[in-house]
Amino acid sequence: MRPMMSPPLLSPFPCPLLRFLCLYHAPRRRNPTAARLPPHTFRRRPLLLLSAAMSSSASTTAPDSVVADPSALARKVAAIRAAGLAKLQVIADFDGTLTRYWYDGARGQSSHGLLRQGNEEYDAKRVALYEHYHPIEICPDIPLPEKAKLMEEWWEKTHGLLIEGGLTYEDIKKSVSDAAIAFRDGVVELFEYLEERDIPVLVFSAGLADIIEEVFRQKLHRSFKNIKVVSNRMVFNEEGRLVAFKGKTIHVLNKNEHALDMAAPVHDNLGDPNGSIDDYSLVKKRTNVLLLGDHIGDLGMSDGLNYENRIAVGFLNANIEKSLKDYSKAFDIVYLNDAPMRGVVELVSELCP
Repeated sequence: MRPMMSPPLLSPFPCPLLRFLCLYHAPRRRNPTAARLPPHTFRRRPLLLLSAAMSSSASTTAPDSVVADPSALARKVAAIRAAGLAKLQVIADFDGTLTRYWYDGARGQSSHGLLRQGNEEYDAKRVALYEHYHPIEICPDIPLPEKAKLMEEWWEKTHGLLIEGGLTYEDIKKSVSDAAIAFRDGVVELFEYLEERDIPVLVFSAGLADIIEEVFRQKLHRSFKNIKVVSNRMVFNEEGRLVAFKGKTIHVLNKNEHALDMAAPVHDNLGDPNGSIDDYSLVKKRTNVLLLGDHIGDLGMSDGLNYENRIAVGFLNANIEKSLKDYSKAFDIVYLNDAPMRGVVELVSELCP
């Protein structure tokens, strides 16, 4: 294959990734350890493989990233950088995006899947609900409005079982302690970089905010003032027993910036159940978005925001040959093979003037 030729659109940046986007692309030797790409990869518009090893913090065995349109990405980077930090926000999915897909050689747990309420009967009932509703969730033939009602029904039944089954906050703490869940390498570095520059991070999840925040506490052992979790939030009584949920239900089909108006006020600090924020309108004025997700549906997290520029970063953790074509069309950058977050840190450093 002849190397793809692309004229430079930006002056070279210090970042190896962005500098590489702006230069002519020379042929690379094939990496025998990298995932083999499907034949469609180099038809018509070639995909550009960018080795994460170009990053000073990555090794030669690091996964590759894929950029389908380097010129479009370069233009977005230039526009966001020129607009300044006050216009930028980060929107991130939690499971499989901030967290690893693999854990000690096996599939890691999700924040919802790790929950054990100490009652086998009710754990089994929740599994039965999953087996009934999950096929509906992934069925392409059900009209979206009908599916949305069924998803809300599923979520509310599950929440009802958690209350009825006597879930306690101690159950959550123990579930997280025993869980096979971990953040990607580089997540703390990313959060610290964004916190230092007062760039807000909205973590959207159709799961449970209390579990996600407990994962932050136990796995990172710290909080970040700029991170807001937009998810379903629990209410516990004085004995630590779950008695209700705050706000309207957030499920997989309404997990977007509209949920800011639907959700209960999120914690200003982890561990503060009475914390709240009143800066939703200020967040919505930040019209440049860096979006992080691991499913194409996560692109909907920015629905409801009239953004000017959006860079979408996708983590393709498995089924690469089957999904790469669709992911490369949907996302500006696709990281493969459960990649670390260091490439995103590098990208963010270029978005910040």
